[in-house]
Amino acid sequence: MASVECQHLDKTWPNGVRAVVDLNLNVADGELLVCVGPSGCGKSTTLRMVAGLEEPSAGVLRIGGAAMNGVPPQRRNVAMVFQDYALYPHFTVRENLEFPLKMRRLRSVDRNKRVDWAAGVLNLGELLDRYPKQLSGGQRQRAAMGRALVREPAVFLLDEPLSNLDAKLRVQVRAEIGELQRRMGATMLYVTHDQVEAMTLGQRVAVFHQGRLQQVAAPAELYAQPANSFVAGFIGNPPMNLFPVQLVAQPDGGFAVRLGEHALPLPAEKNWSHREGRALMAGVRPELLHLAEAGEGGSFPARVVNIEFLGHETLLYVRPRGVEATLIARLKGMRSFASGEYVHLAAPAGALYLFDDNGLAA
Repeated sequence: MASVECQHLDKTWPNGVRAVVDLNLNVADGELLVCVGPSGCGKSTTLRMVAGLEEPSAGVLRIGGAAMNGVPPQRRNVAMVFQDYALYPHFTVRENLEFPLKMRRLRSVDRNKRVDWAAGVLNLGELLDRYPKQLSGGQRQRAAMGRALVREPAVFLLDEPLSNLDAKLRVQVRAEIGELQRRMGATMLYVTHDQVEAMTLGQRVAVFHQGRLQQVAAPAELYAQPANSFVAGFIGNPPMNLFPVQLVAQPDGGFAVRLGEHALPLPAEKNWSHREGRALMAGVRPELLHLAEAGEGGSFPARVVNIEFLGHETLLYVRPRGVEATLIARLKGMRSFASGEYVHLAAPAGALYLFDDNGLAA
């Protein structure tokens, strides 16, 4: 296996649109790194540049320490798994797995060894004589993985490989990919728009937005310490509540943020005086909001605008008094509420995130 290094990588389309902007990203040898972000954020373009299907407009791309700029795809020793499987319909599973090995002119005995090994790893043994139309979606995806596996590439590139599967099958195949990567110690660069998929699969996660890398970190760090308001609002299901606030001084010398008619205290150990009076963006995770008694410190009244009962939990959509933003509270179990009623909510001290007017964590 090999590492992947993107150094100041840029991709500008002929119409002048910059799909990837000054990307600096390293994937360690044997690491599974997931690139996530909304459609058009540059993650798939990055993958295609690594594969050699797109040439960077600027910057240097290295695989295993060797510069790949200008090197054709077939000489990069990478294998790509596509969203639509890209299996040859007139070939059996065995013939699909053999095809890249035939292109390398491997001997028949060596081809059979690799195909049988990959089939064993992916539980494809009973499917080798079937055609793609005779396979389920999960089986087709495993066959596509097998075709990449037999090549013994330096790097696996996976472009939204689970998008065509139903929800239950996505969970199953995702677990299979994670287990395969751990067993082989393979270097994998995985692209998805699904942040749940990214957080459960990636050893590290790279978040993209408008062609720029926003943050790359382990899932737990990404969730607990978002670098900016975009990452905070994108990572998490449901996402972090974000709402405009103003920083105000308190009579006791501390500071708070004003949410409508109420003030929410900030941790005393940090000096906020240089931000007094400034408009900021605040954030709080839905699971950190809890029901409170009227008058409880740091609580605020909010009108219920929608309720989602999910069995194990209830999502309560509320609008604080004097505020236009709608917040989500994630409460355990089935709770009984009526649309239009007022509840009091509070969050633990230190639960608030603050972001500057430029979106960076304050």
